[in-house]
Amino acid sequence: MLKLAELLCLADFHVTFLNIDHFHCRLLQHTDIESRFSQYPRFHFETISDGLPKDHPRCADKFYEMMDAMENVVQPLLKEKLKCGSLSSKSSEALPITCIISEAIIEFALNIAQQMDVPLFYFDTIGPCAVWTYLCLPKLIEAGEVPFKDNDMDASIRSVQGMESFLRRRDLPHFCRANDTSDEGIQLALTEARQLPKAQGIILNTFEHLDKAILSQIGTLCPNLYAIGPLHSLYNTKLAASIKFLEPTSTNSLWKEDRSCLTWLNAQPPKSVIYVSIGSQVPMTINQKMELWHGLVNSESRFLWIIRPGSIIGETTEDVELLERYTKEKGCIVSWAPQEEVLAHKAIGGFFTHSGWNSTLESIVEGVPMICWPCYVDQQVISRYTSVVWKIGLDTKDVLDRVMVEKMVREVMILRRNEFLKSAVETAKLAKESASQGGSSWCSLDRLIQDIRLMSLPALKRSRN
Repeated sequence: MLKLAELLCLADFHVTFLNIDHFHCRLLQHTDIESRFSQYPRFHFETISDGLPKDHPRCADKFYEMMDAMENVVQPLLKEKLKCGSLSSKSSEALPITCIISEAIIEFALNIAQQMDVPLFYFDTIGPCAVWTYLCLPKLIEAGEVPFKDNDMDASIRSVQGMESFLRRRDLPHFCRANDTSDEGIQLALTEARQLPKAQGIILNTFEHLDKAILSQIGTLCPNLYAIGPLHSLYNTKLAASIKFLEPTSTNSLWKEDRSCLTWLNAQPPKSVIYVSIGSQVPMTINQKMELWHGLVNSESRFLWIIRPGSIIGETTEDVELLERYTKEKGCIVSWAPQEEVLAHKAIGGFFTHSGWNSTLESIVEGVPMICWPCYVDQQVISRYTSVVWKIGLDTKDVLDRVMVEKMVREVMILRRNEFLKSAVETAKLAKESASQGGSSWCSLDRLIQDIRLMSLPALKRSRN
C-alpha cells in the first residue's frame, strides 16, 4: 500500500494514507517513513484506532478479532473522518476526495464510498489465483465441493474454471476446510466475492505474462483490472526514473531488520544458500521448528533462517541458544532481514517460503526457485501454481518433517537445480520486462493514474455544488 501511495505521489497526486495506530507506530519505530514521505508536500499520514488493547499481538491466529475490530470500531470512525473532511487534502487548495483505494478485505469501504458518492478501487493484495478461487466460492458451495464431504484432501476440484486439471482440495484456501458455510472465513470470502465486482476497478499485484489466464477469468466478473506488478519492481523502476530520486533505499518493514545476515551471505559461495522465512504473521510450533532445523542440517546445504521474535509457540531461551550453537557451522539465524536484498544476493540458491504473495513475487523477480510450505488464505493455491503452473519450485502442504525438508532442499539446491533455475530465470526476465518502461505493468499503472485524474473533475464539481 505504501509503495502504491508513493507511486501516486510521483504522479503529483494529493495522497492521504490512513493506517491503524498500532501499525503506524511500528513503521515509525523501524523505518524512516516520515522523512521519506516528507519529500512529497502533497502526501500526509492519518491514523485511526482499531480499539484493540495495546498489547494485542495482531497476528494471523488473531485475525478474526482484528476483523471484528475493523467492523465495530474502524468503520464508524472512518465514516466520521470522511464526513468531517479530515481525510481530504491538507494543502491550501483544500481539494475534495477524488477516490478511495482500499484493501479488498475491508468490505465496508465500498458501502461508505457509495454513501459518499466517491469512486472506490479495491487493491487486492493476495495472489490473483486465490482471488479467482474467492470469486468461484459461490459455485464451489453450489456444486457441493465446499465444505468437503470427507477427508480425501487429494480429491479434484472441478468448479474453479481454468484450474480443473490440477486443483485439489488441499490447494483451496484454508477456510474451505471448515465444516459448514457459516464459518467466519467462508463468510468473509463470500462477502469479498460479492463486493469486488461492484468497485470502480480492481488493482492486482501481478503481471500479464505470469497470470494472463487468471486475469482473463477474473475479468469476466471484474472487467476493469489494473495489473501493476510485481509492484516492488515497478516501484523501484519508477523511483529510479524519477528526477527526484536516484535509487530506493528505504524499507516498509514492521520488524527491525538485522543486516548482519548480508555480511554472512557475502562469505558464502554463489547459489549455495537456502533462505528460510515463513513471513511476518505465521506462527510455528517448537516441534515444527525442530523438524525444519533437522531437515536443513541433514540436507548439508548452507541456510539463512529468519525466526521472528515470539513466532515459535512454546519456545524457551534454552531452545534458542541450543539451536544457534549447533547452527554456526553452516547456517545463520536472524530475527528479521531485508528480504528483497537477501533474495537478490548472489549466494541465494533457493527460498523455503510460506508462499505469501509478496514473498513469491520478490522471489520471482530475482529468479530464485522456491520450496513452498503454505499455511493460510491465498498461500495454498499460490504454492500449487508455483509448482505445476509456473514450474519454479516445489509444493508441500500439511506436513513438515525432517525427511521431507531434507528431500526438497536437496532437489532444489542439487538434484533439480538447473531445471528450476532455468525456469525461474526465464520468469524473472518477464517480470522485469513488465515493470520496465513501456512494459505491461508500467502501462497499467499509467492507465490507473489517468483514470484517477479524470475522476478529479466530477469531484471538484461536487465540492463546488
